[in-house]
Amino acid sequence: MTHLEYIKKNKDRFLKELFELLEQPSISANPKYKDSVFNTAKMVKDNLDQIGIENTKLFQTKGYPIVYGEKIIDKTLPTVLIYGHYDVQPPDPLDLWHSDPFKPEIRNEKIYARGACDDKGQFFMHVKAAETMLATNSLTCNIKFMIEGEEEVGSENLEDFVKNNKELLSSDVILISDTGIIANDTPSITTGLRGLSYVEVEVTGPNRDLHSGLYGGAVANPINILCKMIASLHDENNKITIPNFYDHVEIISEEQRKLMAQAPFNIDAYKQELDIDDVYGERNFSTMERNSIRPTLDVNGIWGGYTEEGAKTVIPSKAYAKISMRLVPHQKSDEITKLFENHFKSIAPKSVTVKVRPHHGGEAYVSPTNEKGYLAASKAMEETFGKTPVPVRTGGSIPIVALFEKELGLKSILMGFGLDSDAIHSPNEHYGLFNFFKGIETIPLFFKHFSQ
Repeated sequence: MTHLEYIKKNKDRFLKELFELLEQPSISANPKYKDSVFNTAKMVKDNLDQIGIENTKLFQTKGYPIVYGEKIIDKTLPTVLIYGHYDVQPPDPLDLWHSDPFKPEIRNEKIYARGACDDKGQFFMHVKAAETMLATNSLTCNIKFMIEGEEEVGSENLEDFVKNNKELLSSDVILISDTGIIANDTPSITTGLRGLSYVEVEVTGPNRDLHSGLYGGAVANPINILCKMIASLHDENNKITIPNFYDHVEIISEEQRKLMAQAPFNIDAYKQELDIDDVYGERNFSTMERNSIRPTLDVNGIWGGYTEEGAKTVIPSKAYAKISMRLVPHQKSDEITKLFENHFKSIAPKSVTVKVRPHHGGEAYVSPTNEKGYLAASKAMEETFGKTPVPVRTGGSIPIVALFEKELGLKSILMGFGLDSDAIHSPNEHYGLFNFFKGIETIPLFFKHFSQ
């Protein structure tokens, strides 16, 4: 039986099993869902057991378990390490979902659920691809799985696990599907990721909430101050104003920029899909450059004061914001975090006090296009899509990719199958049936070409 025949025969079961995973609210950011996250880890292990993966284990960490498993068919053959994550983002705001985020539905040939694309649907392609190869006796490389449950909160405990289990994880390449393609008729392989620095800020004014009529205009309002401070972080050209922020930013040559511009991109379709009248960002850079090769700073959340129904006229004691900075190669996340902290405190007026709490971060990553792993992925996608995939840099961050190279000395191949329109991290996240099954079809071909 061929791969395609096996996939076709088991298509409905593959979807049923994926839906069972998607039904679990494995939200790592919220302790309320702790039991569900642990349950999901066990389900992933059970799935690996069922398809014939051996030596499966739940490695306990200080947080959520890491699922491991392997199938070593011949120690002289290359070994492919599959990485993915079973945790998901919070589904909020719930009122913007058209269906329950944890009751997956198929509409318009797409699977709607939190985690459908990021990353349950994508890592599960590898589980089903492994099943397909094992069932058809066509596995051409050794395979190892490492599926974690804390990617959405910074993979805090994965670093220790990797450092302490280098022999267990020894492989020839890491294969990851947590990225996307340009379009279903234009395959691509991600060759660059941005790094990340994430902070939470707290601005404190008076020692309690105050009556805005009695104290307004006489005492600093932390929300007003916070908004002014945030606004000052960009200049009139939308360039970040933190001193020394750009010191180590990689300068992309005009030749490279011209090559990037050849990737298919329709600005009108982009604006229409987002329902915006115009794009926005750093002057003298295109939209594709702004979201891939340039660093950025964005407010991810801001709150303070009274936000319930009706009116309550107060000057709040405190105001808060969560701020993320996407970084490019040669920018170090810990250095950028410190630059931000120093600058943010320096611009605060004496009428308030400021705290900066660093959260997770990670480094940027660039993968060469002339190595065996990339070439195997390119050949595999060319076979299934009928086109040579385009190498692209994207704006997202997968901090552990740089960690893998540092600790394991391995390159990661980012062969994802999602689309920008899949609304990951947003309400109504979805993943195309085409993409899910195209991934299962393509992954065995990666193994075939990597073994040659």
